[in-house]
Amino acid sequence: MCDYQPRLSDRLIARKLRGKGAVLIEGPKWCGKTTSAEQHANSILYLTKPEDVKENLVLADMNPRKLLEGETPRLIDEWQVAPKLWDAVRFEVDHRKGYGHFILTGSAVPPKTDELFHTGTGRVAWIKMRPMSLFESGESTGKVSLKDLFAPPEGIFAENTLSLDDIAFLICRGGWPGTIGMEKDIALDQAGDYYQAVVNADITRADGISRDTERTKRLMRSYARHQGTQATNSVIRNDMLANDSATLTEDTIYSYTNALRKIFVIEDMPAWNPNLRSKTAVRTSDTRYFIDPSIAAASLGLGPADLTGDLNTMGLFFETLCARDLRVYAESIDGEVFHYRDKSGLECDAVIRLKNGAFGLVEVKLGGDHLIEEGAENLRKLAAKIDTTKMKEPSFLMVLTAVGKYAYQRKDGVFVVPVGTLRD
Repeated sequence: MCDYQPRLSDRLIARKLRGKGAVLIEGPKWCGKTTSAEQHANSILYLTKPEDVKENLVLADMNPRKLLEGETPRLIDEWQVAPKLWDAVRFEVDHRKGYGHFILTGSAVPPKTDELFHTGTGRVAWIKMRPMSLFESGESTGKVSLKDLFAPPEGIFAENTLSLDDIAFLICRGGWPGTIGMEKDIALDQAGDYYQAVVNADITRADGISRDTERTKRLMRSYARHQGTQATNSVIRNDMLANDSATLTEDTIYSYTNALRKIFVIEDMPAWNPNLRSKTAVRTSDTRYFIDPSIAAASLGLGPADLTGDLNTMGLFFETLCARDLRVYAESIDGEVFHYRDKSGLECDAVIRLKNGAFGLVEVKLGGDHLIEEGAENLRKLAAKIDTTKMKEPSFLMVLTAVGKYAYQRKDGVFVVPVGTLRD
């Protein structure tokens, strides 16, 4: 474990273990759940270890408590393959003293939740782990702290070392821990292999329903084309019909997208509904995103050169990278991330809200004076709409960019921050 690269979620795992009997770490395959959990565990059960899996499953069915014996915290890796362990863990937590008895990891939601007798409320803390943010993977200098922006500081200054080519590569490589430090061409292969595993096997394993590989590919391509938008299932269906049969229904679209959610391939962003001075109608549809931008790039077969050759397309993929990073940073400081859009077309790419009600508004732009000015203007317009007699005023306004030499604060108070300088 000496080469373990710490994750921001490590602090959260340690904190939750001090106040709950068990902690469940969920997230996509290969994002580092098991490796992180191993750092906190004193004994480990790998349920899917090839030489033990059959015996483990038999024991989980006949005498699950035997599998829970061991020094605590005890890690139960990929618990969802033996759902009966959930209630066994809950029972043990109820009958043992203290906290921090178990850590469970899972890369899929159990297909048969009706087998679970208890939700785990009060006993289990849920933590979602995502692929690495740029700060965790070492690409961001971390000189600008999201937490500090909520103060906010009198001003900021940091130098950015990432170029547009660097950002394009990081979009396509993704935040998969296993790719960090690989040769670039080898690292880029990994997202394509991940995508192939999803369409050929993982989407079926999500709930045991056999799904068509080619239809899955078409769906993921359509999702990638609509990332960063509030596209409905109807819109995605119509997009797919150009290469699919007319029997394709919205229910089918829902079934496929729900399966992708269960294996943490897609993670849509909920809408924010603030108190406004006017009666402007706020759109409540979720914004479509993959959990990592590399999956979207692999779905469309795009590489770094394709992105830098089409900056409009790159902007959509960059937004997904920023959504991933902002979620990782926000959760590290007890926050959540939302999007905003109203009937007038005014939108905000990310609203970061803390538990105490404080919030910051973020626009995502590739960079350049014109786009930064456009983003700042949108932020000022939204800030002016908020009814500060009923809620707090924004703690900060930030344009999050791909490029730019420096992080700084404009005269109008808006922060301009290259993503390569940001951290939690």
